[in-house]
Amino acid sequence: MLSRRQAVHFGLAAGAAAGFGLPAYAQGLSTIEMFVPAAPGGGWDQTARSIELAMRTDGIVSNFQFEHAPGAGGAVGLPKFLSSKRGKENAVMVGGLVMVGSLLANKSPVKMTELVPLARLTGEALVLVVPSSSPFQKLEDLTRAMKADIGKVSIAGGSAGGSDHILAGMMAKALGLEPKRVAYVAFAGGGPAQAAILGAQVSAGISGYGEFSEQVKAGKMRVLAISSDKRLPGIDAPTFKEQGVDVELFNWRGVFGAPGITAAQRAALIGLFDRMVAGPTWKSELEKRDWTGVYLSGDPFGAFLTAEIERIAGILKDLGLTS
Repeated sequence: MLSRRQAVHFGLAAGAAAGFGLPAYAQGLSTIEMFVPAAPGGGWDQTARSIELAMRTDGIVSNFQFEHAPGAGGAVGLPKFLSSKRGKENAVMVGGLVMVGSLLANKSPVKMTELVPLARLTGEALVLVVPSSSPFQKLEDLTRAMKADIGKVSIAGGSAGGSDHILAGMMAKALGLEPKRVAYVAFAGGGPAQAAILGAQVSAGISGYGEFSEQVKAGKMRVLAISSDKRLPGIDAPTFKEQGVDVELFNWRGVFGAPGITAAQRAALIGLFDRMVAGPTWKSELEKRDWTGVYLSGDPFGAFLTAEIERIAGILKDLGLTS
């Protein structure tokens, strides 16, 4: 994985190179039908709204129509998108790592490989935190306790099978422990999870840094480790890897086209995102939201998606969530 600064720079450079001399049809789409398989306000919706802001502000696309279909980490929305948007050249769906895990855990009859991969846009590193009153001062303290009795170290996070749970399982496996024995406590939202961590009802918690940043800055939580490959600017936390735990995970988000579109229509949509990441507004959104730019488009993104599905399937099997 690239560092946040490197990834943003790389993504902008790649987008700029692709944006110049863009075919006319790539500039001909005046409306995007943005499909968000989650409720308004969440990470996927924030991504979609940032796309709208960047494209409108930088004069790439002037009109956006939004549709939300929340439920089960995208397992409800995906089949709706596949059936209702088939062949639509201007339909775009937001999705990511959470959907990969949710579809596998829910044994969904539809697959993300039925989508048309357009671009991976952002990645958010996850952090492992403890309340400031915790006896675990460093990651080593917590991992020692896990090795002594994994069932006594409870970890709060989002839904079962989501990125937080996946990271907990990866951590256990890296320590030579059985992932399915992790004492993972799933919460429906960030608020209840934070309350459990701050109240010392659990040993630790996992989420994106943005979820805990205010509590960390206020001195109420302590970050033990971050799941990026390198330390990230603005986040005073060592990585898992530099502390001897071979774990790396980004909660990535990307965009997909509808099945049945032509190669030229796909190229047109990719061209829009190439231009977007090269523009100043998208760069500003990355900075403002503390997102890491991990831009990857077209066939390379498709290859990444295939490999990611296989990787996450293995982790969920280790967690006992899939057979």
